[in-house]
Amino acid sequence: MSHQAEIAAAAARLVVEDGLEYAAAKRKAARDLGRRAGRAGELPSNEEVEDEVRAYLELFCADTQPAELRALRETARVWMRRLAEFRPHLAGATWRGTATRRSAVLIDLYCDDSKAAEIALINAGVDYDVASIERPGAPETSVLIVGSRNAELGEIVTLQLVVNEHDALRGALKPDARGRSWRGDLAALERLLAEDGA
Repeated sequence: MSHQAEIAAAAARLVVEDGLEYAAAKRKAARDLGRRAGRAGELPSNEEVEDEVRAYLELFCADTQPAELRALRETARVWMRRLAEFRPHLAGATWRGTATRRSAVLIDLYCDDSKAAEIALINAGVDYDVASIERPGAPETSVLIVGSRNAELGEIVTLQLVVNEHDALRGALKPDARGRSWRGDLAALERLLAEDGA
């Protein structure tokens, strides 16, 4: 097994068991395996990690993961309807079909005014925390973190509402190396839920 394949397999376990995002899981897996990962090409791609996540889920979580994924997608649908004015797009594991109850629901918002989403949450009486993420070549991006009770799971689901500039939506819909989208709008989510229920 290559170094990248070892890291991808270890990262997949961290994604499923600890709910880590891919980038953090790859870095931690590399450290845990005693690998240096400072240069480009030393870590597996997100697609390689996702393949390992799917294999891990199939092997260890096949009896629970589909229902957990559906519950998270239902929560996403509720919030995407509530935040429709901000052109919400579901992303991450909940969109890609690899989420478990430990996964945060990642929703990208596209706003003309970066504070508009916060104001909407305040006006609706929703408690939230603010974090930020840095992306190469892009300004710091605000993330609004909301807890939402999910009756099916019997627990609070974490939503990460990523506040993007309105114009960022154009580039956000580019597919991955295999032609699959990294995110989808409410209509696309509705289609996924209809397929899941069929």
